Amino acid sequence: MVEGNWTKVNEFSLMSFSSLPTEIQSLIFLTFLFIYLVTLLGNSLIILVTLADPMLHSPMYFFLRNLSFLEIGFNLVIVPKMLGTLIAQDTTISFLGCATQMYFFFFFGVSECFLLATMAYDRYVAICSPLHYPVIMNPRTRAKLAAVSWFPGIPMATVQTTWLFSFPFCGINKVNHFFCDSPPVLRLICADTVLFEIYAIIGTILVVMIPCLLILCSYTRIAAAILKIPSAKGKHKAFSTCSSHLLVVSLFYVSLSLTYFRPKSNNSPESKKVLSLCYTVVTPMLNPIIYSLRNSEVKNALGRTFHKAMGVRTAFCRHFEV
Repeated sequence: MVEGNWTKVNEFSLMSFSSLPTEIQSLIFLTFLFIYLVTLLGNSLIILVTLADPMLHSPMYFFLRNLSFLEIGFNLVIVPKMLGTLIAQDTTISFLGCATQMYFFFFFGVSECFLLATMAYDRYVAICSPLHYPVIMNPRTRAKLAAVSWFPGIPMATVQTTWLFSFPFCGINKVNHFFCDSPPVLRLICADTVLFEIYAIIGTILVVMIPCLLILCSYTRIAAAILKIPSAKGKHKAFSTCSSHLLVVSLFYVSLSLTYFRPKSNNSPESKKVLSLCYTVVTPMLNPIIYSLRNSEVKNALGRTFHKAMGVRTAFCRHFEV
């Protein structure tokens, strides 16, 4: 429906990897289907194990469980549609579907930034005030910190998504991305978006930089505390408690910064797609692997849970044999 010099858009077309040959798209589909299943399985295992094993009922694993919930949500918002686009060649997404996908992308993305900062604060308290750690990070405090981590995503996602989709769109409805991210959708708008772009830039910088500064402050204090430990064994033990989180933070922030803070001259749509895959698809898969392989407590808990499950299965089978 044409109104004046702009067209009302009812749906969008996600270009994804449509420029690639069909054989390559099939290979990409299989690769990301595998990553998607590993992500769901890995993060679900982290949630189940940290709930089931009493040894993992500490604040650190409470926040890790929150991170796994977040990563599952992040994947469910983006990956199924991307896989459908690759295998069925159905690139269309409704106006409401695109807005919904963008809303939850912002929500989970902002929440992850603040949750990673909260996890850094948890490690700071554990290493710098080990005797007061159980008192400071009591169940009520950790619940409040989790709520504070999840909440900023709501106003950020609501304002940015509502504002962006209130603009009139041009006749071209092809989004040059594999999901409805703000920059490629913004290019389809037939209106002055200067104020929105200023808000988006300031909002993105604040959302990224505030948690990043909190993480840097926490780890600066952690590093100072570790250096004061006299024994090499003590230093290694203290560092090992935060090395997994530090690696996860590095992966997330490096890929995020390269995607949104590179100069436009070096920021082609195709390179942005690849970088976006890192923090939306690859990082959520790596997080449970990093926490499992680099953490003996999680590995031991996985073993205990597996043996307990096998014991229940054996008892169940014996009951029916009798």
